[in-house]
Order: sequence, then C-alpha cells, then structure tokens
Amino acid sequence: MIYLLGGSGYVGRAYQHWLGRQGKPFKVIRRAELDYTQPELLRAALQADRPEFLINTAGYTGKPTVDACEEHKDECLFANAVLPGRIAEACEAAGVPWGHVSSGCIFSGERTGGGGFRETDTPNFTFRDEHCSFYSGTKALGEEALAGRPNVFIWRMRMPFDRVDEPRNYLSKLMRYERLLDATNSLTDLQDFVEATLACWERRVPFGIYNVTNPGAITTREVVAMIQQSGVCQKEFKFFASEEEFMRVAAKTPRSNCVLDSSKLAATGIVMAEVHAAVARDLRQWQKTPEPALAS
Repeated sequence: MIYLLGGSGYVGRAYQHWLGRQGKPFKVIRRAELDYTQPELLRAALQADRPEFLINTAGYTGKPTVDACEEHKDECLFANAVLPGRIAEACEAAGVPWGHVSSGCIFSGERTGGGGFRETDTPNFTFRDEHCSFYSGTKALGEEALAGRPNVFIWRMRMPFDRVDEPRNYLSKLMRYERLLDATNSLTDLQDFVEATLACWERRVPFGIYNVTNPGAITTREVVAMIQQSGVCQKEFKFFASEEEFMRVAAKTPRSNCVLDSSKLAATGIVMAEVHAAVARDLRQWQKTPEPALAS
C-alpha cells in the first residue's frame, strides 16, 4: 500500500488515477483526518499502517500563477520548505522510503558549459541569488532540507501538462492567457511523470535527485504552433515583445525559464517520450472534461 499526501491537487489526482487504473492499493492522507504536518502524528500512522512507500505531492504553488506566492509567503514557505523536512523525520523514524515532488524552477537561464542543468548542478534561482521568485526560493529550501537524507527520491518536474483541459495544465494556460512570453524550456507530461516516478520505486533505482522531464527543449512558439495545428484552439496568440515588457506589464515576480538534463533518469532504463512528441500526443487525445474523481 502507498501513502499519498496532497492527493487532491493537480499532481496528486494524477497519481490517484494511475494507481487506481493499475489496481495498486493506496491511501490518500488528508490533513482534515490526519495532520501529516506533525511528524509524530504521521510517524504513528506510518507505523500502524506500514505502507511500503509514501509519495508527497503536497506543496504551495499559488493560484492562478506563482505571483500569488508573493502574497501568501507564510503558507508557501511552510508547505514547500518546512513540510518536506517534517515528512522526512516521520518516514525515517518509521522506516518508510518515500518520494518528494520538487520543481526544476530552482534553475533559470543557460547552464555554464552548455546543455541542460543536471542533478549535480547548484540551483541558481534561489534566495541565495539576487533574482528569484518566492516560490522558487522555497522549493530550493525544500530540497536543502532533504539533502543527505536516506531513502528518499527528489523528483523535479517542469511546467506540467497533459491531455485534460484544466487550469493547472500548461497547455490550457497558454490557450487562456491574453499574451505569452516566448522562452525555451523543459516540460513534463504529467502522465509520463507519474509512471516514471513510480517506476523509480518499483525498479528500486538508487535514491536521490532526478530531473523528470520529457527529453529535449521546446519554445513557447513551438507549442502554440502545435496547438493551432491540432485544431484544439484556433485563437490568434499574441506575444510580449521581450521579457522586460512581460515583467513590466504582466508579472509581479521573475519567472524561471530553463532546460533540464534528464539523462540520469534515462540511464536507469526509465525513458520518457521526447517533449515535442509528448505535446503532440496529448493534443491528439485532448479532453475538455476532466476524468471523474476516484474514491480512495
């Protein structure tokens, strides 16, 4: 049986659907029933139920964008930076291995030496730098809280998307925004992410940090062109002239734009679809109506 924290969120629901389809037993842990932010309560539950694995998808991303994190800093700091350490404390005491959903948004710009940022690179979009969002800063602190901890996976995703139209879907966001910023990024197909991260546990690959992104890089304009070609949305997409205009007109905080190197994950034998192929696949299978919720 797998424990799932944060099961009601965008990523958590994807885990619920996948585990349910696979017939794998899992239990969604809701704070209203068990305050898993308290290590002693979570430890006692783990010792009583003895799950084989725990997945943490709980966190604070801000709605409708990360700009909201600038206005709710206490909640953002606790959920993204403090909570991972508390979960680690409980899991270690109970002897339960686990996986933490992190973010590639702790990097920005181009990697020195070329290529995508690797797991061994020091994050450069954090509170230790002069230029970062509060959200990215807290996600970096969350990873620091887990540094050196045993029996934990840290899975970094980037700008998740999937085939179901919903507010958190990167593809849906592009279709709804009035104007867009063209940038080159890594993306993560949500279904691929869930399957790849669970494969990490099932195949018993070494614990540690993994960039879980679809291989390759893609620009905003490329994604928009694919959306138009698919027929899913035929609107006329408009772009900001520059990042400076975007920051002046539409954003309250800097944005992370970067490419991650996912070759460490691929070296374990867990291979995700190339990013352009993954976007095209989801657009072919586009659904306007979300899948029904699963009982847990």
